Amino acid sequence: MNKKTAWIVAVITVLLIIAIAGVTYLFLRSEKEKSELVQNFELDKKDLENEYTGFAKQYDELQFVTSNDSLSTLLDQEKTKVQRLLEELKGVKATNASEIRRLKKELGLLRKVMIGYVNQIDSLNRLNKALTSENIEVKQKFQNATQQISNLSEEKKNLHNKVALAAQLDATNISFFAKNKRGKQANKVKDVVKFQIGFTIVKNITAESGNKTIYIRITKPDNNVLSRNAGNTFPYENRNLTYSIKKVIEYTGEEQPITVFWDVEEFLYAGTYGVDIFADGNLIGSKRFTLE
Repeated sequence: MNKKTAWIVAVITVLLIIAIAGVTYLFLRSEKEKSELVQNFELDKKDLENEYTGFAKQYDELQFVTSNDSLSTLLDQEKTKVQRLLEELKGVKATNASEIRRLKKELGLLRKVMIGYVNQIDSLNRLNKALTSENIEVKQKFQNATQQISNLSEEKKNLHNKVALAAQLDATNISFFAKNKRGKQANKVKDVVKFQIGFTIVKNITAESGNKTIYIRITKPDNNVLSRNAGNTFPYENRNLTYSIKKVIEYTGEEQPITVFWDVEEFLYAGTYGVDIFADGNLIGSKRFTLE
C-alpha cells in the first residue's frame, strides 16, 4: 500500500468515526428528549388526576353544607361522574395525547358545572339564613304576643278576683247573747237555754241582689259545731262544713240587719264559743265570745 492509499484509508476511517460519534450523539440526545417528554406527560397526567380527586372531594364538601335533598342528589351524580372519569384517566397512558386532551376538556366542563352548584348553594344558604332570621323574629313576636295575652289573662283574672272580692258580702256588728228561760242575759252557762245571734250585712252595690242563703256555725270550746242533723252541711273550699243555722234572705244591696236564734238542747260548759258566718261560698264574718 502506497502512502496515498494509506492516507485515503486514514481519512475514511476518521470520517467513519466522526459519523458514528455523531449518530450516537444524536441517538442519545433523542432518547433523552423522549425520556424528558414522557416524564412531562406523566407529570401532566398526575396533575390532572389530582384535579379530578380534588373535584370529588369538593362535591363531598358541597353535599355536607346543603340540606336540599334534590340538590344533594344532583351533587352525588356529579361526584359519581368525576370518579368515573378519574378511573378512566388512571387507565390511560401518559403518552395518549388525544385521551388526555379529552379528559382535560371534560375537566373544564366539570369546573363550570361545579361553579354553578357553588353559586346555587351559596344562594340557598343566604336564603335559608334570611328565613332563619325571619323565623326567629316571628317566633319572638309570637312569644311576645303570647306573653301579652298571658299578662292580659292574668290582669283579667286579677280584675275578676278584685270584682269578686268587691262583690263579696260582709257581716259586721256581730253579737252573741246567751239567754236564760226568762229571756234575760244568762250569767251562768248552766242557765243558758237560747243563743241570740245578731249581725249586719253591709251595703254593697256591686254584690248581686236576690235570695242569699246565710249559714251560721256555732262552735263550742272543743271546736265541735252545734247542729241538729249531721246532714246539715254546705260547700266551702272543696269540702263540706256542718252548719248550725241556715237563713235565706232577700238581699237588695242595701244594709240589712239579721237576727237568728239557737235553742240550747246540748250540755254546755264554760269557755270560748265561736260564731262564723258564711254566704256565697265565702266566710263573711267571725267572732269569739266567752261564757262563764
